[in-house]
Amino acid sequence: MNEPVRVLVADDEPLLRGSFRVLVDTAPGLTAVGEASDGAEAVARTRLLRPDVVLMDIRMPGTGGIEATRAIVNSPGTAGTRVLVLTTFDLDEYVYGALRAGAAGFLLKDTSPGVLLAAIRTVAAGESLLAPSVTRRLIAEFARLPHTHRTPGTSLDGLTGREREVLVLVARGLSNADICEYLHLSNGTVKTYIGRLLSKLRARDRAQLVISAYESGLVSAAHRSGGWTGPGPSR
Repeated sequence: MNEPVRVLVADDEPLLRGSFRVLVDTAPGLTAVGEASDGAEAVARTRLLRPDVVLMDIRMPGTGGIEATRAIVNSPGTAGTRVLVLTTFDLDEYVYGALRAGAAGFLLKDTSPGVLLAAIRTVAAGESLLAPSVTRRLIAEFARLPHTHRTPGTSLDGLTGREREVLVLVARGLSNADICEYLHLSNGTVKTYIGRLLSKLRARDRAQLVISAYESGLVSAAHRSGGWTGPGPSR
């Protein structure tokens, strides 16, 4: 039998934290191994308990979720732990920082229990979770940032035209299946392109590909007042 996915819940609200823990503990294949009320405690308990996934609130007293995510992801002892960040639409300005810190995915606090549990399983399996609704708002937020406030990103000079197309679609929040349909490619071919992008851009996961697309200007160049003017399918 497979071992259950071990989850640490970090949130400064006791009631919400307890609710998440109960939900996780009653779900097949998941188990809550601990709780944390702030970022510093989340880092300490991650080092002690070595959970597979940390469900991380983004705004907590003292050390916040972004700083805690960065500490967990960049520490050799806890780098294998995946961080799933909780966010709300009115906290868009924090999402980009959490992506840069190494978060594996984002979830809205008003999401349904079923979606939360599926998201935990997704990031535990090594995949990134970027809901299209969150990604679109993140693109819009990033496009409004002055260029002086952006961190220089990885050069895309080594990418082919098709790889750029796939990267733009990944940054839009499209799944592999969506990309297959949009570009009329097989699932295996899309996976190959994703693998090449990860290698060429030295990205940890899909979330880091989105960062590269933002910082290179590729995504903001394709975003016009909430509309889509990116590349069409190549034949």
